[in-house]
Amino acid sequence: MKAILFDRFGGTEVLHQADIEVPQPGPGQVRVRIKAAGVNALDGKIRSGALQALFPTPLPAIPGREVAGVVDALGEGVKDVNVGDEVLGWSDTGSYAQYALATTLAPKPAGLDWQHAVALPVAGETAERTLNLLGVAAGETVLIHGAAGAVGTLAVQLATARGARVIGTAGTANQEYLASLGATATLYGEGLVERVLALAPDGVDAVLDVAGKGALEDSITLRGGTERIVTLADFRAHQLGITFSNTQERSAARLAALADDAGTGKVVTVVTAYPLAQAATAQQVSDTGHVRGKLVLTLD
Repeated sequence: MKAILFDRFGGTEVLHQADIEVPQPGPGQVRVRIKAAGVNALDGKIRSGALQALFPTPLPAIPGREVAGVVDALGEGVKDVNVGDEVLGWSDTGSYAQYALATTLAPKPAGLDWQHAVALPVAGETAERTLNLLGVAAGETVLIHGAAGAVGTLAVQLATARGARVIGTAGTANQEYLASLGATATLYGEGLVERVLALAPDGVDAVLDVAGKGALEDSITLRGGTERIVTLADFRAHQLGITFSNTQERSAARLAALADDAGTGKVVTVVTAYPLAQAATAQQVSDTGHVRGKLVLTLD
């Protein structure tokens, strides 16, 4: 099968396409013929070698953690999944490839296409987990830094669905986009505290930092302390006494519910697609940190 590999750490130039053996499912696993694979900021950080201490990666490696595709083979003991089922979920073996093995999958609704389906597993789990960690509830105001990306797009919608008000930061080009999702949009950068207080004079109840671009000090000022601030991307968190969340709580049931909402239009995703052969280009875009919605790779 065709797969994108890296056999040394570095920039996107280390990514290359290769022909490798199709993986065989073990007990509890299924094999998925991939139609779309998700691209995440974490993929580039792992590829660079910057996260070897947190995510040890044997080489050569296939990047990627999420898939949408058709079940192709079943491992021993697999139940409730059949060959030919259309699914989305998390890959056990890397997802920038024609086939991957997986253990946690949800059915793909008929009304949801492959590209939008693969936008859900990682971003949806991350958004829901961090909103739960923050305890976001109806009537509260939550500030989301980097709200226009894949996680932010879903976090805005899930928070507003809880009855919370969302103030989301993004660049100039994404202000209208955030408003369309239900957020009150504002620019990031210098003067952020003053802009947020003009929108929420009583301050904010919780802060979710998806961007990791130096907004933690402003967040502490707006919260009057470090409580109810969570970052996904700023590694200075522990120095400042702020929660850094990098765990995963993969749930097929919760993913299925989110996919159903996406299939009916209750939850909106926005994607930019590249063919598998252009994985390096997709990661270059991802590495900039200025992405609207989700980057995905498509396969025939």
